[in-house]
Amino acid sequence: MQDEERLTLATRVREACIEAALVGYDDAAIAGLCEDGAIEAAIGAIQKLDLQSVIDSPEPGKT
Repeated sequence: MQDEERLTLATRVREACIEAALVGYDDAAIAGLCEDGAIEAAIGAIQKLDLQSVIDSPEPGKT
């Protein structure tokens, strides 16, 4: 794997983690959890992220 491909993959994984955290936090906050609980939910969402699906998904703009 070339450096550019590795950087692209790392960027996609980072973006997927950020998206999972934001959704997890928002869902927890809407459900009425306190801030600490919402942060824990965000971390849990990152931990549950299916990395294989991120790897297997096509790069944005390359479908």
